[in-house]
Amino acid sequence: MLRNMVTSIIMEERIETTVIKAKAVRPSVEKMITLGKKGDLAARRQAKAYLMTDEAVHKLFDTVAPRFGDRKGGYTRIVRTAWRKGDGAEKAFIELLGSEQVIDEKRQKRAEMRAKRAEENRKAMEQGSPEAPPTPDSAVSESEAQEKKE
Repeated sequence: MLRNMVTSIIMEERIETTVIKAKAVRPSVEKMITLGKKGDLAARRQAKAYLMTDEAVHKLFDTVAPRFGDRKGGYTRIVRTAWRKGDGAEKAFIELLGSEQVIDEKRQKRAEMRAKRAEENRKAMEQGSPEAPPTPDSAVSESEAQEKKE
């Protein structure tokens, strides 16, 4: 479970979980970032042995670790959010510091995609859909018209 959570944090830079799990996964994430800062082959192999995907290893060494180059520790933040409805467990976000920019970019991209889809839907509604299948009433009237011609 912890390996999956560490991989998710490195890939997504922010996940929502319970406070207990967030506190449990924090040391593992910080160890992976420290390995990423070392950057040598042995560190890369240790990270690859722990992380679940190759993409996570590449992101760790190429983008995440260089961001914390001059920092000695404290790479993560735990933000308590709410109580879970089913069992009342306290939920929290665990995120990498400096991930606000990345998260804002993702939000911006999603907003642009939503606007683009809404514009396409609006244009389709304005044009009317000529390729729309005929309604049952129009199918009956067409068949009656053909019968009258005969």
